[in-house]
Amino acid sequence: MVDEATESEASALRSERSEINSDVPPAAEGEFASLHIGPLEVWPPVVLAPMAGVTNYPFRAICRRFGAGLYVSEMITARALVEGNKKTLHLAGFGPDESPRSLQLYGVDPAALGESARRLVAEGRVDHIDMNFGCPVRKVTSKGGGAAIPIKPRLLRRLVRAVVQNAGAVPVTIKFRIGIDDTLKSYLDAGRIGEEEGCAAVGLHARTAAQFYGGEARWDAITRLVEHVAIPVLGNGDIWECWDALRMMRQTGCAGVIVGRGCLGKPWLFRDLAAVFAGDQPEPAPTFGEMVPVIVEHAERLSEWFGEKAAAMMMRKQLSWYTKGFAGGGVVRSHLAQIHTVADVEREIAAIAPDARLPVTSLRLARGKSGGMQTVALPDGYLDDLNDDSTPTAAAGVVTDGG
Repeated sequence: MVDEATESEASALRSERSEINSDVPPAAEGEFASLHIGPLEVWPPVVLAPMAGVTNYPFRAICRRFGAGLYVSEMITARALVEGNKKTLHLAGFGPDESPRSLQLYGVDPAALGESARRLVAEGRVDHIDMNFGCPVRKVTSKGGGAAIPIKPRLLRRLVRAVVQNAGAVPVTIKFRIGIDDTLKSYLDAGRIGEEEGCAAVGLHARTAAQFYGGEARWDAITRLVEHVAIPVLGNGDIWECWDALRMMRQTGCAGVIVGRGCLGKPWLFRDLAAVFAGDQPEPAPTFGEMVPVIVEHAERLSEWFGEKAAAMMMRKQLSWYTKGFAGGGVVRSHLAQIHTVADVEREIAAIAPDARLPVTSLRLARGKSGGMQTVALPDGYLDDLNDDSTPTAAAGVVTDGG
């Protein structure tokens, strides 16, 4: 009787999901194909979004434990890479167990981007290069970088061409947003340029830069991009549960999904994604006690990779995500400033009951970057000559991180 009751409880937990996904079935056999990015075959068709200060090797290793996919590095600045910046080279590093090795490049200078791509490929350091044209943060767009670039199609073309021509057989992809705002949409042109310049795929975060990370992602734009280009399109935006990925692919026809904030504090999302793409029901969300070893391992990996002091600072934000939605999580988050060592991490998370479960209502709680509508900051005169201007803004290449 105990076993039957336990299985009954597990079955009930497996069926829990938010109202928006209440009737989404797992994938049917043969419904979805592997994602092909040049010679790379990715199954399930799931990509970890590059997130500055987050998707370093320790984080990627934790996520990879839960399911297969393509795990992309945080954004690496091309100029700093070419100049041999020690911190940048470390951020661009991969663990011995990582394959394929996927790196996202940021830059506005064709020469620096081309040279960084050439070196990465010549040294055998990457299997895939992604390019960031979607970062909406003020310090990036105000200098003419990130999401500001695609509204200048000639400049975008120069940058993409520089990387593709120097990457050889290594596939190149680009990621961008719908546009600056609803009056300056650029995603269809960006997709076409990516295709014409030899990109293996394109990714669309279905928000404008003005939306920042607020509101709902506009999946209809993904549909239009799929209809507009002949190369694979990856959809990004509002993948909070595994079922969202199936809904997005069914609604838009995209070839794969990019998962960003939805996996923060929930690396087991990749396990669930693997299950539903295989046609199975996902396992129940882990109890907090089941996540404790994962959290401690994460802290230890960060300490080994960056040193304990830096790791403790990084774990403060990670703990805010790991504990969000759990009863007692507020206590842990109120003590984040007291985290200085891996031992401190273990001490603080002991405040949450091991049998605590994440309520289904908390699955869609936003983690990571947030914020609603913004006025996108651009350099003075940036909009004066969009179609004929292929010259990057001089200051844009100094950015060291993004999102």
